[in-house]
Amino acid sequence: MSTYLPTMDESIRTFDVLGCTVHAVTASELTDLVEDAVESHEPCIVANHNLHSLYLYQRDAKVRDLFSKARWIHVDGMGIVLLARVFGVRIERSERVTYVDWFPLLLERAAARNWRVFYLGSKPGVADKGLEILLQRYPGLKMNVAHGYFDPMSEENNNVVEKMRAFSPHVVMVGMGMPRQEHWIADNSDRIGPVVMLPCGAAIDYVAGEIPTPPRWTGRCGLEWLYRLVAEPGRLWKRYLVEPWLLLFLIGRRWIRFEP
Repeated sequence: MSTYLPTMDESIRTFDVLGCTVHAVTASELTDLVEDAVESHEPCIVANHNLHSLYLYQRDAKVRDLFSKARWIHVDGMGIVLLARVFGVRIERSERVTYVDWFPLLLERAAARNWRVFYLGSKPGVADKGLEILLQRYPGLKMNVAHGYFDPMSEENNNVVEKMRAFSPHVVMVGMGMPRQEHWIADNSDRIGPVVMLPCGAAIDYVAGEIPTPPRWTGRCGLEWLYRLVAEPGRLWKRYLVEPWLLLFLIGRRWIRFEP
């Protein structure tokens, strides 16, 4: 179930969960890795895993393609931490990095280093509202946004890509929800140039107040999923009440077959 795998940086532990590679890093370490990637002037994808992405990975070829291209994959859910511990890999709570907690560190670094950050996602108007708040919160931040409500196969997608390229970003954040954001990055990352690309879910929706931010104690206690389920039952019931049982079936099948 879980194995140690060597990485580009031997100081970073890597483990495997149901065939998915994950790197054990803190928010501070992840920020440093993004800075290294920006300074390298090479394209880089920094993805993340939680139980939902673990489920999608088993069923969606394009999601697997995205994760195969990612240079770093951090832990986004307590479910990954618990699974790793069950199978003998010690992951600390500090090595679970959610965007609610990491976003401030990342944008502070962006403002300090004069990075240009482009955010693609959220409903029309929500990203603009979040941008206003962030520009006030982080003086000197260079950031642009575009909403994510368009057909990725349409001419509008080409317009979004051109807007992004014209901004010449160092970091591109795509917040369209799983798996749409992963699909978009897999299909379009080669068109953007040497940038750091981050699938980031509802990062700006929380900033804009579109979605209530879970109290941070819920994350420390492993109950953030319950808060989010109560806040958005129509959207999240399947993710939290159905998908984990399907993952348990896959885990049980691997046990029976004595697979790692």
